[in-house]
Amino acid sequence: MLLELPLAPVIKKRDIRKTSPDELKAFMVEHGEKPFRAKQVLEWLWKNTAATFDEMNNISVATRELLANHFVINGVTVQNKQLSNDGTIKSAFRLYDGNVVEGVLIPHDTRMTACISSQVGCSLTCKFCATGYMDRKRNLDAAEIYDQVVRIREQCEAQYGTPLTNIVYMGMGEPLLNYANVVESVRRITAPDGLNMAPRRITISTAGIAKMIKKLADDDVKANLALSLHAPTDAKRNEIMPINEANSLAALKEALQYYHQKTGRKVTYEYIVFENFNDELEDAAELLKIAKWLPCKVNLIEYNPIENAAYQNAEADKITAFHKFLADRGVQTNIRRSRGKDIDAACGQLAVKEEKGAIAE
Repeated sequence: MLLELPLAPVIKKRDIRKTSPDELKAFMVEHGEKPFRAKQVLEWLWKNTAATFDEMNNISVATRELLANHFVINGVTVQNKQLSNDGTIKSAFRLYDGNVVEGVLIPHDTRMTACISSQVGCSLTCKFCATGYMDRKRNLDAAEIYDQVVRIREQCEAQYGTPLTNIVYMGMGEPLLNYANVVESVRRITAPDGLNMAPRRITISTAGIAKMIKKLADDDVKANLALSLHAPTDAKRNEIMPINEANSLAALKEALQYYHQKTGRKVTYEYIVFENFNDELEDAAELLKIAKWLPCKVNLIEYNPIENAAYQNAEADKITAFHKFLADRGVQTNIRRSRGKDIDAACGQLAVKEEKGAIAE
């Protein structure tokens, strides 16, 4: 007769970057390690951006094995990468659970900018955005947001031999609907024991959630704020951005003025100029009224058309005239040229393609 031996207990491994310093210190002490080991491990995870426990070469093999037996590092990897003729690099990042998000490196003469995602998909259904046609599957955690910056920084240094200088939360998802993780990622990115980037180099972009804009101010989050405006009246904004129905321009005005009063920071208005929709001087006059709400700057953005939407980029002379109208009236205004026209550059395009490819397989 064979005796059945009891099964060894299965240890459910936790993502180590979701443990607090105190929790990790307690774990170390519980397993006979010195408390300072926790600080060493955290430095490897955040400052040295280790993707595996084996990389932690000033920690004993036995301790690394202990960590590997109890924890995982749910890192972000590059699944696909596209290099544009203009130097833009767009990446599809694979998450530990198989989901895909996007990140973009945008090179410029004076800066190198990482555009990163905060959610898998999006729930806001903006009519001009490829991500808006995807379902929102889940929020990214702070480490997944952080990892996108790390991967893009690696691409920047490898391709251009220069450091990453700026970060914009303008990729897939609405950052303020993933508030806690976005704020934690900003804290990690700017921390001396993290990536140590300057807060003034980081911009959080929102489609416009009034109460969360106020919360950014109350929490004194160390980053700049941009509003994806894209239309200068409620009627036009409702047409392309359904979120405006619950967050009208009047509500956003109050929230932005509160934000400026509390933080003293300028706000950036992002305004995609669509052909035959918001590209007339009458629209510029309406935008001028918004620009007078508080100190600001306006970025006029060329549009990258997508398959699902009928919108097109405005003619160059219309954008130039629009710019001149605002600039002549004292509004700091920039034109942001369309980048990556020869690749899947519009937000969500590459992720949609990767998702379709995965389904086809």
